[in-house]
Formats: sequence, C-alpha cells, structure tokens
Amino acid sequence: MDSRYIRLIEPFLEDLLTDLPAISVDGLKGIGKTESASRIANTVFELDSERDRLLLENDAERLVAAKQPVLLDEWQKLPWVWDHVRRLVDRNRQRSSFLFTGSITAKNLDLHSGAGRIVRIRMFPLSLEERGLGKKTVSLSSLFDSGQSCSAPIGGETAIAFSDYLNEIALSGLPALRIANERRRRTVLSSYLDNLLTHDFVQEGINIKQPQALKRWLTAYAAAISSTAGYNLILDNATAGVAEKPATRTTIAYREALERLWLIEELPAWLDGENYYARLKRTPKHYLADPAFAVQLLDISIDRLLGQPSQHLPETRFDGRYGNIVGRLFEALLYQSLCAYAAVLEAEMFYFHTEKGEREIDFILTQGSRTIAVEVKAAPFVDDADVRHLVWLKKAMGGRLADALIITTGPLAYRRPDGIAVVPAALLGA
Repeated sequence: MDSRYIRLIEPFLEDLLTDLPAISVDGLKGIGKTESASRIANTVFELDSERDRLLLENDAERLVAAKQPVLLDEWQKLPWVWDHVRRLVDRNRQRSSFLFTGSITAKNLDLHSGAGRIVRIRMFPLSLEERGLGKKTVSLSSLFDSGQSCSAPIGGETAIAFSDYLNEIALSGLPALRIANERRRRTVLSSYLDNLLTHDFVQEGINIKQPQALKRWLTAYAAAISSTAGYNLILDNATAGVAEKPATRTTIAYREALERLWLIEELPAWLDGENYYARLKRTPKHYLADPAFAVQLLDISIDRLLGQPSQHLPETRFDGRYGNIVGRLFEALLYQSLCAYAAVLEAEMFYFHTEKGEREIDFILTQGSRTIAVEVKAAPFVDDADVRHLVWLKKAMGGRLADALIITTGPLAYRRPDGIAVVPAALLGA
C-alpha cells in the first residue's frame, strides 16, 4: 500500500472515536481501509494471520487489556469478535474504542447487527483531492456553512487539463492499482475484477454457474455508467445474440452481491418535500465504485479516451440518450470524489431528473436542511445553456439552496452573475 496519500476519512474517524465506542470501516477491497485504520489504532490484530487468530481464540481478554483504539482487521475471519466487542461496549461503553475493517459484508454470518454499539462508516476510493491532483480552493464544507445562498466567494486557478482527468479515470482510485504502465495496470485490473467475480462471490455465499454471463452483465452495467437505464435494457445489452437469457431472479442476485462487494453503486433520486416537479424519475442512477473498472470492462485505452469518441470508442446502446461514454466517465470520476467528500461531511447524495428530462441535475448533496446542487460538464467553458437547470432550481428553492455549482475541466473557478459557481474539478474538495 502506498502511504503517500492523505485520506480524508482518517481525521473524521479519529473525531468519531471520541464519542463512539466501535466503528466498522466498510468498503471495496483494496481502497486502503487497513492502512488508514492502522494509523489511528494503537493495537492491531490481523485476523487473516493464524498467529493473531490463535491469540484471541485462546485469550479473548487481550481485547480489553490492549491499548486502545484496537483494530480488528479482516474481522470476518474470526466472526465471534463482532458480538464479543458488542458485549464489551454494552458493559463499558466509556472505555471501549474499537475499529473493524474487512472487505465483505459477511451477510451469511449469524451475527447481531451491532446497531447502537458498532457504527458502520463507508470508505471510498481516492478522491481527486486525496490524489493531490490540484490545490483545493473551493470547499464543500465552507459552501454548506457559509450562510450565503449562492453568493460565497469563489476563486482559484489550475493547470490541470481535460487529458489529466482522463488519465486519472484510467489510473483508478485504488492506491495499489495506480500503475503508470498501462499494459501492466490493465493486467492487474483484470486480475482484480476476476478475483472479485469468483473468489469473493463465493465468500458472499453465491454459487456462480456461468461466470462469463456475470461478467457480460457487469460489462453492460459499465456501459450504462452515469445513466438511469432500466435493468431490462442492461440485461438485453448483456445478452445480445444469446438465445437463453438469465432469469430475472438470477440477475437480481448478481446485482445484490455486487452491491455487497461494494463494486456497483446505485444513486437514488432526490424527492424533496417541496415537490419542485410533479413527475420525477424514481429509478436509480448507475455507477461503478471506480470508473477505471468501466474502462477495463469496456476495453478502452487512454489513447482512445483522448481520441474522438465517434471514431475510437465502442458504441453502446446507452450512447446518445445518456451522453457519450467520455462525458459519463468524467461524471463517474466526480461521483467517486463527491462520495468521499459527502462521507466526511456527513451529507447525503442524490440526483435530480424529471421523468421526461425537462429538468435534470447530476448531483444533489444535502446536509440537514442545507442543499448543494452540482452539475458536471466535461469541457473547459460554460455558457448559459449549461446552467439553465441550476438557475431554475436556485429560483425555485430560494434561500434553501446553499449553493449551485457546475464542475468543469477548465482552468478558472469563479461565480457567474446569475450566482452559479463554476469550479474546475481539481480545485474542489471536502
């Protein structure tokens, strides 16, 4: 694991541990959960190690005697420690300080949920801020807290260009997969995905009779990234030319398992109490945990990303209706970063689309009663047409809208006369 990345979740977890007795850090395999939790813990038990498992199996009181915070890494290898810590918390909440890390949900283990004792916190792949792509000049936290609806000062300049963002999409937000040599990176990515779809599926209790059918479905899902395409359309795209399609219950099982492995993401629609539009989409918006997975599954190279989409990128049934694949991959990169920012700001994320597309906004972030609307544009410059939906929402919400941003690949951050903030992706952070 590369320790050069400063993770936003680390000070957040340290702060939480002053009030919470036990935290489970959940998320995709390889995103750095153990690395970050180890920096916070004073004692680490590596439960994928026979030595540490034997220590606790023969002397569970070591958990009490150890210097806290105590990290139980890969805890699902010794499942009883979950309930044991829960009981320790019940007996002495004030003196308990535990961290759990693992890469699967352990759904099939017969365990108490831990509700009220063990809080689950999601960790995400590296955001643009954590990758050090640029120097943050616009903070979502400040925008939430400014008290100035769409009028807080915005500024900053970056030399990061469109090609740099495309390179980051391919490089991945998983520290171990960030390999400069493209051929080697693609080999490692392929092995990583194959392992998730075979070994880790078995750990989730699912027997895959046709692994290639699952991979075709995931590839079709990748082609639908940053869209609200229906699951029937995704299945049709996955089984084009195949006479016998998987049963609906089979694809539902695929989807649920992929969600439990943190590999695919479903962003819900924003249904605000004010009901700004009568007919809103209810279907979720589709993302992968890392857009690099889509690049790998769709067999897109960096050179092809930098070329003309119509000439060099694969056509999918989702192009046109949902925008070309380059724009949707850039949106997915921003989704990945916004998830990391929202997690440490204790904010929620949604999207806003009317049923027929009259109004649409890529992301809605809410923190209590405060709301930030975010549009994404994979181009350096912004015109009035690009912000028309943000302007509409700003008028509809009035002072209830903390801010409205359009995130671009351009060089400058500034606020337009209509109040919309234009922010290069590299300058935005938590």
